[in-house]
This record gives sequence, structure tokens and C-alpha cells, in this order.
Amino acid sequence: MSATSRHDPVFAAVDLGATSGRVITGRVSPDELVLTEVHRFANTPVRLPDGLRWDVLSLYQGMLDGLRAAARSGPVTSVGIDTWAVDYGLLDSDGALLGLPFHYRDGRNASASDAVLAVCGAQELYAVSGLQHLPFNTVFQLAAHRSTAQWEAARTLLLMPDLLVYWLTGTVGAEVTNASTTGLFDARTGTWSDALIGRLGLERSLFPPLREPGDPAGTLLPHVSEFTGLPAGTPVTAVASHDTASAVAAVPASEPGFAYVSCGTWSLAGLELDAPVLSEESRAANFTNERGVDGTVRYLRNIMGMWLLEECRRTWEREGGSPSLAGLLADAARARPFAAVIDPDDPVFLAPGDMPSRIDAVLTGTGQAPPDGPGGYVRCVLESLALAHRRTLRRAAQLAGRELSRIHLVGGGSRNELLCQWTADATGLPVTAGPAEATALGNVLLQARAHGLVGGTADTRRLVARTQELRHYTPQGDPGAWDRAADRLGPARV
Repeated sequence: MSATSRHDPVFAAVDLGATSGRVITGRVSPDELVLTEVHRFANTPVRLPDGLRWDVLSLYQGMLDGLRAAARSGPVTSVGIDTWAVDYGLLDSDGALLGLPFHYRDGRNASASDAVLAVCGAQELYAVSGLQHLPFNTVFQLAAHRSTAQWEAARTLLLMPDLLVYWLTGTVGAEVTNASTTGLFDARTGTWSDALIGRLGLERSLFPPLREPGDPAGTLLPHVSEFTGLPAGTPVTAVASHDTASAVAAVPASEPGFAYVSCGTWSLAGLELDAPVLSEESRAANFTNERGVDGTVRYLRNIMGMWLLEECRRTWEREGGSPSLAGLLADAARARPFAAVIDPDDPVFLAPGDMPSRIDAVLTGTGQAPPDGPGGYVRCVLESLALAHRRTLRRAAQLAGRELSRIHLVGGGSRNELLCQWTADATGLPVTAGPAEATALGNVLLQARAHGLVGGTADTRRLVARTQELRHYTPQGDPGAWDRAADRLGPARV
């Protein structure tokens, strides 16, 4: 294989997660795909008197600093941005941001869905949007926002990646993979649902024109070029701006019947389909139909992911401990199997705070003994996540009429060997783990594709499989033990 050189095109991927942001450069050639992290910065929400907000100005500055670092590494062909879903900023008639965007974990969302469901029933919403009911879906957040003075002054709504693109370029748009998470997007037509928007009394003019992954999204404004050192006219490319959509685009799958788990703060577990599944049975099972690349559908459920483990670690650190992840995983491997099982989707785990105490309360309430040390908690969390992966993927396959052949586990969770092995054991399916940087890879590859350097999804997935480190896990142990634990987990929450 040929080695990459400094003459190969370089793409800057801005990848913002729930706890940190990064700018990564990707150098692409026909046989090589090399990522380099050039800047990392914290994403720390701010609790203000009116609620939990994203410090989007700090994120924007971190992004600019990262682009400046990218410029120092060599010529950059284009820039792409991906973030989490559902959250948004409002602009006034002058294009100015009206306050810091609310955080999806803010408590105002807990009861906001009632106002929406009083107008549009759950069946009607699902028949159009195909979206999993989550209390923080954009459509419900808007109901909580409408009583504010900010709402009265709002003229444009921009989801988080679209807001950052607007600040870089001055152009307004809504990329479809993120737009599909709002609850106001038509899963069949791939357009905004004017009918739902009208029924809910929202102004259609709030919602900007849609962009597909790979569409041009403008060029850097002069002051951005001056600060970053990137040339004037450097293009910004719309990628799959929902981070999960970018991650799925980089799944190194070659066989039909694959399932995926994009595992980070959340575990997004599901299938890639050609058309949405909008049946009443699918709605009752609370599966979502979100847009993917090339008009595909990401048919999945959100599962509370590594958030459970990270919140445990933060609690232990606040209490004076400093347990390393490696040490915790070693202790978990030695802990007693299936001593305790929780449902990761229990809403009690959603908010920040003392996670071990909440796990204790759930276990006590279900007649189980709390773990006697950090290793026990970690084993409880990871086994429960593996069981949730099993429950979700088996149900998705059933609803979509699919046979599953393999699970691709991508994202940060793919580095966790216990989680990968236990997912294989729980499901009885082989697991391919990696790439860990699937989101950034998808971001870079979609930019490269837009610039004619790689082919379609099958080509990009083959490139990922050839160039990235992957690990393979086969089912081991006693399947009956996992079956019995799955009975304790119970059915999925709806």
C-alpha cells in the first residue's frame, strides 16, 4: 500500500460530543486514511438561574482554536462539523443568537411533551416523523421554550451543528441527519413536515432549507479566515452532522444483515434500512427512524450508554477517589457475574449526579443487593448494557424483518473489551469492534467523497476496513446465563 504524503488532501473534522470537542485532521488517499487530533477542548454545560445551558461560545472558540491548529499542519481542503442531536439556538431578525442553547438534560423537558401530545397524539407524530419518544426531542423542547421572550423574538431555528456552520460561513441551512431528530421531519419524504409544523402552531419560516451530507455549506467568512489562518474561500462541507449518522457511515461492514452499536455517552443500537418502519408495533416499541447518508434510515433506539459508568467515576472522584478506568475494568472482570442487573433506560439515570446511589436505589427496589465496591458497579453497568444491546437489536430485527449476522460496535465504547465481549456473549453474535474514531472518520470521508476522492458508502466502508484497527469477538460462555439475566432485565421501556 502506498503511504500518505503531505500532498494528499487534508480535511478538518470538528467533532463535538457531550463532554468534549475535538478538531481532527484527516489525510485521505486511495489506500490510507490517517487521522490526527490537533486540538481538544472541554464541553462544560453551565447551570444558569433559568436552567442548564450549553456554553456554545466556548465551544465556538475551541473550534476556532482547533481550526487554527489544523491550518498550521498544512493546507486544508474543507471543514465539516458534527455534534449531538436535538438541541438548537434561536436567531433574531438580525441573525444574533438569543441566549445560550438549552441542554437536553435540562429539567424543563420533563413535562413539555404533554403540551405537544395534547395537540398531536403519539400515533400521529410517529406516523409522520417515525421518531422514538424521548422527553428531550426538539419538538418537545420547543413547547417548553414558547412561553419566553426569546421565542417571541426568534426568526430562525438552527440545530447545534448548523449554528456553528452559520457562524463560520454566514449561511443558513439544516442538515437532514440532524433535522430528522427534531420530530418535525417527515420520515417518508425526507423534508420538513409542514403539516406537523402547522398543527403545532409553529412558524414555518423558523426552519431553514435542508442540506444533504456532501452539499456545500458556504465558505469561511473573512474574519474566520484571518483568525484561523485558513485561506479565504476555504469551503465548509455539510457532513452527516448528527454524530451517530457520521459514525454509521464509517461502519466497516461488508456483509448484509449487519447491526451496529455506536457506543459513547449513549449507545445507539440498530440497523441501516432503505425505508422507515412506521408501524404501530414499531411505535409501541419506541424505535426511531432517523436519516442516514444517501437517504438510508437509521432504525434504532437510544440506550443510556457509557454515561452510567462516567457518572459513577465522577461521583467517586468527588468523594476523594481517583480510580483509573483500567483498574476498574480489571476489578469488574473479577466481580461475580450477574450479581446485579439494571435497566439502563430507567429515566432515573438521565440527569447528572450521584450515579452509584441511584443504582443502589433501583437495585434495592427490585430486590437485588447493591454492589460492594466499584468493580461490582462497573460489572453491573457493563453487563446491563450488553443485555440492553441484545434486547434492542433482537427487537429491531424482528420489527424490520431482518436476520442479523454480525454486530459492529463503534465509537469510544469499542475500546472497552469487556463490553465488546459481553455484547457478543449476550447476543450470540460475532462482534467487530472499531473504529473507535468512527464519527470523525465518517465526517472526513463524507468531505472526501464530496470532493471526488472516494466513492460511495460501500467504497468508504471498505477503506475503513482496510486502514483502521479492528478487533473481533466471538460468543463465549454459557448462553443460558445470559438468557436468565435477560429475563431479569425485562422488556424495554416505552
